[in-house]
Parts: sequence; structure tokens; C-alpha cells
Amino acid sequence: MKFIYLYLILPFILIISGCGKKEVSVMTDLKGGIKGGGIYRINELENIRSLDPAGISDVVSSHVAHQIYDLLIDLDDSLHLKPMLAKSWEISDDGLLYTFHLRNGVKFQDNPCFPDGKGREFNAGDAKYSFERICDPRAGTLGYDYYKNYVEGAKEFYEEVSLARKESRESEIKEVTGFIVKDDSTFQIKLKSPFGPFIYYTTLGYGYIVAREAVEKYAKDYFQNPVGTGPFLFIDWKPDLELNLKRNPNYWDKDIHGNQLPYIEGVKFKFIKELSQQMLEFRNGNLDECYRIPNESFKEIITPEKTLSTEYSGFVLQRVPSMGSAYYGFLTTGKIFNNVKVRQAFNYSIDREKILKFVLNGQGYMGAFHGLVPPAMPDYDINRIKGYDFNLEKARQLMTEAGYPDGKGFPETVLQINSGGDRNIQIAESIQNMLKEIGISMKLNIMQFAQHLDNVDAGRADFYRAGWVADYPDPENFLNLFYGKNVPKDPKQISPINSTRFQNAEFDALFEKAISNSDLKTRYDYYYQAEQIAVNEAPMMFIYYDEHYRLLQPYVKGYFLDPMHRVNFRNLWLNK
Repeated sequence: MKFIYLYLILPFILIISGCGKKEVSVMTDLKGGIKGGGIYRINELENIRSLDPAGISDVVSSHVAHQIYDLLIDLDDSLHLKPMLAKSWEISDDGLLYTFHLRNGVKFQDNPCFPDGKGREFNAGDAKYSFERICDPRAGTLGYDYYKNYVEGAKEFYEEVSLARKESRESEIKEVTGFIVKDDSTFQIKLKSPFGPFIYYTTLGYGYIVAREAVEKYAKDYFQNPVGTGPFLFIDWKPDLELNLKRNPNYWDKDIHGNQLPYIEGVKFKFIKELSQQMLEFRNGNLDECYRIPNESFKEIITPEKTLSTEYSGFVLQRVPSMGSAYYGFLTTGKIFNNVKVRQAFNYSIDREKILKFVLNGQGYMGAFHGLVPPAMPDYDINRIKGYDFNLEKARQLMTEAGYPDGKGFPETVLQINSGGDRNIQIAESIQNMLKEIGISMKLNIMQFAQHLDNVDAGRADFYRAGWVADYPDPENFLNLFYGKNVPKDPKQISPINSTRFQNAEFDALFEKAISNSDLKTRYDYYYQAEQIAVNEAPMMFIYYDEHYRLLQPYVKGYFLDPMHRVNFRNLWLNK
């Protein structure tokens, strides 16, 4: 009788089962035809590391943290800036002062860290505290490098606190002078010199706003006891198994219909490590999404027209170009690839369309016929960059001009790649065969990822596999890989950013003009000029621009896939 009674008084009860456990959530009708309630089930292929923003440097931790915390400024589905805790902002004419006008009435989530257990109101002091933690070695910060050269007082604060810890004394510097509380609803950041892309630094996970009370209460365990102003409350985390979040009933944001966000009652993160197992769980209805498609199953699931096959037509396919580029790097200071004509010849010798079609099975956006900056970059016209098409005649001519007709006399070529999956090897073998057409015999040196990176950074690899995925949507994040001042003067020192050790004074001058300019159009005009110089000099073999694929259950609504694969459940709802 009790079951029947409940059935009569509740609009709808959704029961989700998985691994023998049942979770019950009441589904309700909201304004605008939206339904509220339900638990969203997602899998991550890797573990999370931390839920303390100062220590978040990986994608998976960011996916979870983005549901718990808010940023001052976020990115929309097109990767353009949008207000969050800062309802508006402005940048001074000289590009040095960033002023953020904060929302009133936003509260931290209820938590025992507060005197009465009720979350207090957020203010500018919380923004200053959160950003200072990015520059504080006591917080175990991983984001300091983004701020040390730009924010006034950041370097001095970090170095003095580090020295004081070493000498077991109190730090003489108590704050970062560039983080300023003008009043409770106005926060400012002052830079030492203009840096146009800086506004995007506030969208990184290090910039999530935390409550001082929570950090102090949980201390070293704060990484697993997060408290923010975000749409979901942290419930529990069983490493390698699952992590659960629950709807924050006091979240500040509403949709255009006046419904309070978020719509769903909770989120369950699973941590299945095998992509094929993730796909199986999704097909069996135990997951609501499947991000990435196993390469061996790609043709079975996705048609040549990039739609779902008949067998999978009951699901929803989302795909967008990724903010990532795949390339092979040349050590430009080495003995093998110090000749620009050789590097250009290698670029002309590969058939990028063939690699996409037959090696990647179509699981890529397009060949890298332009430069390093991918087509997903907002407002950036890659067609303004003239790159390399497939031209064997041109490649052979350049090898002859370089002194190696038909490849004769060219030193032994070794391509270093990391093991990380069959796809890396398959692409390398394809390029190996293509280079034979210009007389180049290439060997493969396959090693573990950590050793691979060590060799590349140290300049011990003349030719190596690499890729770059954006941290934020500004071309600087890619073109920085060509910046000559990122190359150490001592060749024995590591060069982890500019690992090709490419140096060109004209590129550097244009790049510096770009990053010192806050006006987007002016900055981009300088970027175009700079990238063309780098592409002409060919410090890399540009291979392809990547693409994101995600499958959803048909009842998942209001959930979008962006080029950076940022996960946001604020507007997600379940049509059940």
C-alpha cells in the first residue's frame, strides 16, 4: 500500500540502476517544457587528482570541480567570454588594470565549515583570497607559472613565502599587491606590463572561488572536501570507483524561464579505465554519455558522412572540431633538421587526407594544411595562413636544393614516439612509407610517455611526435611554442614549451606586439603575421586538427560539447 500511495502523490519517480544500486529521484515539470530531477551518470577514463583549485592541472579534476565552483568569468559553448560571479568587467586603456564587478546575493554552499552551517555571502575578499592561493606555495599551487611574470607582486610574494618556509619564520610579505579589493563587490587585478590574453587566465580552473573557512577547517584534506558557490554540492568520492554530487538548492543562477538551476538532482561520476568497457556500459544503459569512440569500432558506429550508423541511430551524436593540433617536431638546432628546406620538404611529402581517411578512420577534423593554430580557435581565420599541401614534386625539389637529391646522403632519421595506443604507431608507419617517396628511410623509436617527454624537453630527440591542446582560447597558447625567448641560452637546459628550439627575431617581435595588445582584432593581425613566419620556417610537420566525439542517450537535453570539452551540467536536463 505504501508503494501505491507514493505513486499517486508524486508526479514521476525515476529509478536508475547500476551495479545493483538503485537511486530514486522525483521528476517534476518546470517552466519552458523542461523537466527537473534525475541523476546524470558520466564516466571518466582517468582518475581525478584534486578538488582544490590550486592543485587542479588535469582535465578530469576540472570536469568535477566545474560543477562545485564558479569562476569570475566563464566560457560559453563557442568559447567566448561570459559573466559568472563577475557580472561585468573592464580593462584599462593601458592594459594594466582589470576591474571585475561582482554579483550580490551569491552564497557559498552550506557546510559545517561555517559557524551556523549556512553558507555566507560571497564578496571581493573571497576573490582576492582565492587568487592569492594560486601564488602561494603553502597551497601546493600548480598555477603559479601563469601569474608570476604578469601580476604585480606575485613573484615577490611567492619567493618570500617560499624562503620564509625554508627558514621557519613568518613571511614579511603578506599579500599579492596586484590583487585588490576596492570594495565588497569590486575586485581588481593589476599587471606589471600589458598582456592581452590575460583575461583568459581567469577562466582556468585555478581561478575557481573558494571559501577561506573551508580551506582552514579541512586543511590538508581540503582537496577532498571542496566548498564553492557552484550548482552542485560534493557528497563523496571513492577513488577509482565513483564520485557523487548533489544539487545545490541555494544556487544563485536561473534560466530564461525563471527556473532555478541546476535542473537535475545529482551527478554520479564513474571511473572505468577502458574505452571499450565504457562503450559497453553506455550501450547497456548504465551511462548517460560516452565521450570518445574506440578507434577499432569507429567505422561500425560512424558512417563516412559522420552520422550514426543504423545500429546506433537510437543515440545522439555530438561532434565538434577540437582545440587541438597533432604534429611532429623538428629539433631545429640539431644536425639533421637545421636546414629549413629539409623541414619544408618533409611537410610537402605527407598526404594528410590519406592519413585522416585510412589511418584515423575519419576520426579527425581535417588535415593541418595551414599552421599550428586549429580551426576551432574562436574568431581566428586559419585560411589566412598558407601551409603545406601534398606535393611530392615540390618535396623532391627542396631535398635537391638542400643537397640531398633523392635523399642521397641524408643522415639516418629516427622518429621518437610515445607508446600510448596503436593510433600513434599507425600514423607513424604511414608517414614512414610516405617519406620513402623522397628517399628518406625512417626508423621508429617507441618509448614510455614520461621518457619521451624527458628526451623532447632536453633536446635529445631530433624528430618526435607531439600534440597541443589549448588551455584557453587564445592563439598565444599555441604560438608560444615558437617564441624564441622560451628557449634557454644554455643548450643543456630543458626547453619544455619551445621544444623545437625554433628562434626567429621577426616572429618574436610580432608575437610580443600581439600579446601586449588588449584589442582582439589588432592582436590577431599580429598573430597572423607571426604564425605565417613560423609556418614558412617549418619547425614542425603539421599533421591534423583533432575532433571531439560524444554519444548521448536520447533523453539527455541542454548539454553541449565545445571544442575544449569543458563539462557543464548547469543547464542539463533529462526528458524522462
